[in-house]
Amino acid sequence: MGEMPVGVAAVCAGAVVWLMDGGQSGARRARLLLAGSGVVRAQPPPWERIPGELRRIRGRLRAEWWALAVGVALAVLGASVIPAVAGAAGVPLLRRVRLAGEARRARERRGDAVIALCSALAGEVRAGRQPGEALLRAAHDSGGLGSVQATVLAAARFGGDVPAALAGAARQPGADGLLGLAACWRVAVDQGAGLAAGLDRLEGALRADRDQRADLRAQLAGARATAVMLAGLPVLGLLLGAAMGADPLHVLLHTGAGLGCLLIGGVLEGVGLWWALRIVRGVETA
Repeated sequence: MGEMPVGVAAVCAGAVVWLMDGGQSGARRARLLLAGSGVVRAQPPPWERIPGELRRIRGRLRAEWWALAVGVALAVLGASVIPAVAGAAGVPLLRRVRLAGEARRARERRGDAVIALCSALAGEVRAGRQPGEALLRAAHDSGGLGSVQATVLAAARFGGDVPAALAGAARQPGADGLLGLAACWRVAVDQGAGLAAGLDRLEGALRADRDQRADLRAQLAGARATAVMLAGLPVLGLLLGAAMGADPLHVLLHTGAGLGCLLIGGVLEGVGLWWALRIVRGVETA
C-alpha cells in the first residue's frame, strides 16, 4: 500500500511530461511538414527548456520591482509594514529612472543612425545618383529617419518638400542632426552647391559632438558612482549592526527614536542623492 502513492506520483509526472512535450510533438511535426520545410527538428526535453523559461520570466520582471521584493523581505525580518510601504513607494521612482535611461539610450542610437545616414547619403551622391534616389537608398540602409521615415521617403520619391520633412523628423529626440541635413539639402538643391561636401562637414560636426558628450559622460561617471556609493553606506551600517547582534531593524522600526532617525535619515539621504545627481545632470546638459 505504501508503494501506491509513489506509483500514482510517477504516473502523474509522466502524464505532465507527455502533455508538455509528447502531446504537442505530433502537432509541431505536422505544422513543419505542412509548412513545406520537410525537416522535423528534435525539440529539447522540458527540463532543458527550464533555463530559457526562467530567462524569459526574468526579462519580463523589471528592475524596479526589486525595491518591492527587498521591502517585503525587510518587512518580514523586521516584523513591520514600513519597509514594504517604502519598497512599494520606490517602484515608481525606479521605473522613472529606468525609463529615463532607456530614453537616453534611444536618443544615442538615433543620433548614431543620423550620422550613418549622412555618411551613406554622401557616398550615394558621390556615386552619381540624384539626391532623391540617394536619400531613398541611404535611408533604407541606415534607418536614421526613425518613425517618420515613410514621410521623408514619400517626399523624396514624389518630389515633395524634403527639407520640411527632414525638419519634422528632427523633432524626434536625438535626431537634431537632421536639421543640418535639411539645410544642406536646401542649399544644394536650390543653389546648386555640392551636397556631398556639405554632408561630410555635417557628419564630422555630429561625430565631434557625439565624442565630446561621450568623453564628458566618462569623466562624470566617477562622480555619479561616488554619489551612489555614499548613498549605500547606511545599508552597510545596518548590516554591520546586525552582524554585531545590535538588531538595528528592531530599533529603527519599533522605537520612537528609531522611527524618528529613520524618517530624518531617509529624507536627508534622498535629498542628498537627488542633489548630487542633479549637479551631474546639469553639467551634462551644459
